[in-house]
Amino acid sequence: MIAIVSLVATVALAISSADAQTPAQNPYVGMWKLVAADKILPDGKRVADYGAVPHGLAIFTADGHFMIDVFRDVRTKFAGKNREKGTFEEYKDAQLTSSCSFGTYSFDAATGKVTLHIDRSTFPNNDDTTQIRDYELKGDTLSWRVSPRSDGSIPVTVVRRIVVEGKRD
Repeated sequence: MIAIVSLVATVALAISSADAQTPAQNPYVGMWKLVAADKILPDGKRVADYGAVPHGLAIFTADGHFMIDVFRDVRTKFAGKNREKGTFEEYKDAQLTSSCSFGTYSFDAATGKVTLHIDRSTFPNNDDTTQIRDYELKGDTLSWRVSPRSDGSIPVTVVRRIVVEGKRD
């Protein structure tokens, strides 16, 4: 029985490895540092959305998984130093100064679109959803636009590659 389980696991691993894409096939593969989290206003003006120097990372794996974390540059700490006993304003600020999600992805170089299958997000309405975003890749800088918000602004995320296939730039 153990031999059969071991054989099945080995075959499954071999199949998943064979399906994994290399960075040459998939330019998303790697770790990316956030360099801008802006928004384009309805009048076309582009402004910072998460502060002048936002923090964050994006990771895209060769087997199609992703994780994106975006944080405002300045965040208010909870006065009581206990995350379970914050005030309404502290919870609100914590929620509105971060945007994180993970799941699986695919991209279409011909159309310039990336499809994110979001498993979970800091905005629960995005859990178990699929979103298609326009992207642009120039060298080691990747950017994408999110669907317009209710106020008409369009979030734009810009990241710079810092790691490819486990090797740092």
